[in-house]
Amino acid sequence: MIKIGFFEVEDWERLYLEKKIKDLGIEAEIIFSKEPLDSGSVSFYKDIDIAIVFIYSKLDKDVLQNLPNLKYIITRSTGFDHIDVDYCRKNNIVVSNVPGYGNNTVAEYTFALILALARKFKPMIERTSRGIFSRDGLTGIDLAGKTIGVIGTGRIGSHVVKIAHGFGMKILAYDRQKEEELIQKYGVEYVGLEDLLRQSDIVTLHVPYTKATHHLINRFNIKLMKLDAMLINTSRGPVVEMEAIVQALKEGRLAGGVGLDTFEAEDVWIEEEYLKRDDIPAIKLKKAMEAFYVLHAENVIVSPHNAYNTKDALYRILDITLNNLIGFLNNNPKNVVCCKE
Repeated sequence: MIKIGFFEVEDWERLYLEKKIKDLGIEAEIIFSKEPLDSGSVSFYKDIDIAIVFIYSKLDKDVLQNLPNLKYIITRSTGFDHIDVDYCRKNNIVVSNVPGYGNNTVAEYTFALILALARKFKPMIERTSRGIFSRDGLTGIDLAGKTIGVIGTGRIGSHVVKIAHGFGMKILAYDRQKEEELIQKYGVEYVGLEDLLRQSDIVTLHVPYTKATHHLINRFNIKLMKLDAMLINTSRGPVVEMEAIVQALKEGRLAGGVGLDTFEAEDVWIEEEYLKRDDIPAIKLKKAMEAFYVLHAENVIVSPHNAYNTKDALYRILDITLNNLIGFLNNNPKNVVCCKE
């Protein structure tokens, strides 16, 4: 009988999945684990045929080599940079992701960060919690009439465009592929990255993490941004160089604020396993400490990779995951990002 391992699964997710699997008539040996599948746990699951994981399961070559029966991986996320897809391709392991579940969810969260920074929620809440009701230093900005630069106009970026249009903003975009509907319906103007950085009051990133997008915003091009610009990242941490943000803030730039739902070396802070380790690479510790510096700035909001986290989106993730699974079991895998050669 086929053996399926679900990893990083909360209790409520397990209850939902167990019922749905029964209703769907899936016959398999099912394993549920709250922990990620990685080098520390792989020895317990060597005989699984299918691995269903989330973003903290690190499926690199060393882990995958210890799963000789593995035929299929589903990541319950849109991004799949935590999986060695080159190894999977060479070893006939099919990989699927879960696209589209958080298009509006992440876009809405993006604007939650923008509005919170624009109206100085962080210092306002901190002060009023101490009984201080002075408005000094809490003067914000309107979004209407401002220029927003959207880097990446895929599923999430397109929703950001629609929301920005509703606020009456001028919309610039940078992407390798132009979306004609966004140009026609929402007046989007596609420009080069440098022009976008120079002209935008708010810059928001919605791109996957690849070699091409590593440090897309860096210590050099961040200097092109307006002194009072705002920077938002709800995509992937390494898309923005953390050192660039720290340097910019120290120099009094990015005065409009910084909103980070993801950042370089976030795993040092988010993953509990790192708190127990003494072998964290020095460069990762450096980046984590840079994040710690950023965290305490009044015009910076940092959240723990929370943009996707709504009840609606979480159920969509599980439903799409099961649809992917059914497709594979019926020799018709869905949402494939890497397949057999």
